Amino acid sequence: MNYFLKANKNLLTYSLIILIVIPIFGFNFFISFVGNILLLLFLIPLLLLVLVFMGFNSYKSKINICSNCGTISLDLSETCMNCGADLENINKKNLVNKKPSESTIDVKAEEIK
Repeated sequence: MNYFLKANKNLLTYSLIILIVIPIFGFNFFISFVGNILLLLFLIPLLLLVLVFMGFNSYKSKINICSNCGTISLDLSETCMNCGADLENINKKNLVNKKPSESTIDVKAEEIK
């Protein structure tokens, strides 16, 4: 019996804690406590994923592509590092950053016979 107690000391300790906690606080408290811990284990990675996605979109919006040479640069300078073209005008020309409400579509009506 003495060997069993030494070998399973952690199991015995956790069993005694559970047998003391459940009658004092109730079984419902124990279930909700374990449920909240599992909920946090699932929500923390989801929160980190959302933060990474927001950071990526923020980084992506600061990228400029030169229309003359195709060099990719961040929004740190006003001119292209490779050819020296003005990058401020490129932001206005980018269709990726352009909002759909700012675009105009010309529609020509034709009569079908």
